[in-house]
Amino acid sequence: MRTQRHPLLSSTIGTQRDIVSLHFGPDGREHPGGRKAYIQAALHADEPPGLLVATKLRERLGILEAEGKLKAEIVLVPVANPIGLAQWIDHSHIGRFELRQGDNFNRHYPDLAAAVAAKVEGKLASDEGKNAALIRRALVESAAEVHAVNELESLRKTLLTLAADAEIALDLHCDSEALMHLYTATPVWERVEPLARYLGAAASLLETTSGDYPFDEACSRTWWQLREQFPDRPIPLGCISVTVELRGATDVDHALADMDAGAIIAYLTHQGLIDLPVPRLPGLIAPATPLAGSEPIVAPHSGVVAFRATLGQVMHAGDPVADVIDPLTGTTTTLKATTGGILYARENRRFAYAGMRLAKIAGATAFRSGKLLSE
Repeated sequence: MRTQRHPLLSSTIGTQRDIVSLHFGPDGREHPGGRKAYIQAALHADEPPGLLVATKLRERLGILEAEGKLKAEIVLVPVANPIGLAQWIDHSHIGRFELRQGDNFNRHYPDLAAAVAAKVEGKLASDEGKNAALIRRALVESAAEVHAVNELESLRKTLLTLAADAEIALDLHCDSEALMHLYTATPVWERVEPLARYLGAAASLLETTSGDYPFDEACSRTWWQLREQFPDRPIPLGCISVTVELRGATDVDHALADMDAGAIIAYLTHQGLIDLPVPRLPGLIAPATPLAGSEPIVAPHSGVVAFRATLGQVMHAGDPVADVIDPLTGTTTTLKATTGGILYARENRRFAYAGMRLAKIAGATAFRSGKLLSE
């Protein structure tokens, strides 16, 4: 294992934070153009399951490296967000948004498509493999050329530069209370589906553009944009990026983390990055559904929340999901599903403000548009 430290721009005098990346397998600096996977945890720093899964992965990857089983460089960033990890106010962890300017840590990653297109135009050949290698170099160069003016922007730049040339990029998150589920791009679902099987995902949400440029889309989107721009040249879908939602925020224990790390190792083996017998593919728990078909259940007014539906429940239009109760007036509003599907996530707080998202139902029919991800 090789450890690299990547200093972020200092936010104020006397402070300094680093991104620490752990590199396993063939050294990408010595063998440029080789295969590569990238895994990061806790970009939303108050989502701890990924931190433990990353610890388990570190142990397993170290053993596999010592045994000579790694056929690709695997980069692990166990703590993707040291800024958010330190944000505590009155015993409450604020790890989803940067306190200085209120930005979501998983939004607004640089769009590299135009810069990469300018670098590869006139150089693309009729060989898909050569084009992929050319594009990967251009992605790394373009990410490194992004001008960052503050600590948050330098964090985004650093993470994207580390992942830019990876063919698999996994971003480990969690929800409040949730079943295992995935977010990924529609064009790459065929290659993501085995991961959904190994992880036992209860829902897989697909969309080509979800809005606000989260990390996973920043990693993969450039590839299909280049395919559209240069239709006469063979360009692969060169990055399979996935946001992995490791259940809920309190689902942190050794048994779950061992199981999830094992599933990720199985997937990397299935994709040919680890020299082990390929584990049998389990059945797919649920078919993929469009992110635009995920129904958010929203509180119309403030009040105490009493859920009437449980995680994993199959919902039908009209089924009650939760009651929102105003204790001053006794007014009770029963929130109901308007679509059918699996209730795969719900809020862990039991007091709502008006407009608060309380639950999510994965429906098969797309009906939403615009920005599809909650802040």
